[in-house]
Amino acid sequence: MDYDNAGKHRKLQINELEEIHNDFYESARIYKEKTKLFHDKMIYRKSIVGGQKVLLFNSRLKLFPGKLRSRWSGPFVVTNVFPYGAVEVTSLTKGTIFKVNVHILKPYYENFTTNVDVIELRDVLPLEE
Repeated sequence: MDYDNAGKHRKLQINELEEIHNDFYESARIYKEKTKLFHDKMIYRKSIVGGQKVLLFNSRLKLFPGKLRSRWSGPFVVTNVFPYGAVEVTSLTKGTIFKVNVHILKPYYENFTTNVDVIELRDVLPLEE
């Protein structure tokens, strides 16, 4: 029961525990940096310009949901783009102007046509036995 040796041993244990704690803290910081880089790489940046037609996400539809009702309303016309994701839109039907966040908008594509090949189907005569 030597108090001096016990005290030195206890200080050594505390120092080792502090080193382990610092290692864990450093590895957690590295993990968070890697996760943030991966997340930021996957973010899709929307490019909205003035005069563009957009659809607006209707988040209030959750109160009175319709089974087949679309959550997107519009089209609206972008009149002004502010920094940090704010956009001013104008309704085409009512003419009202209001500000929204760019995250609840998506581009509106009108008269979207695709090239479709038409194949005529003919009646097949049954095989005679």
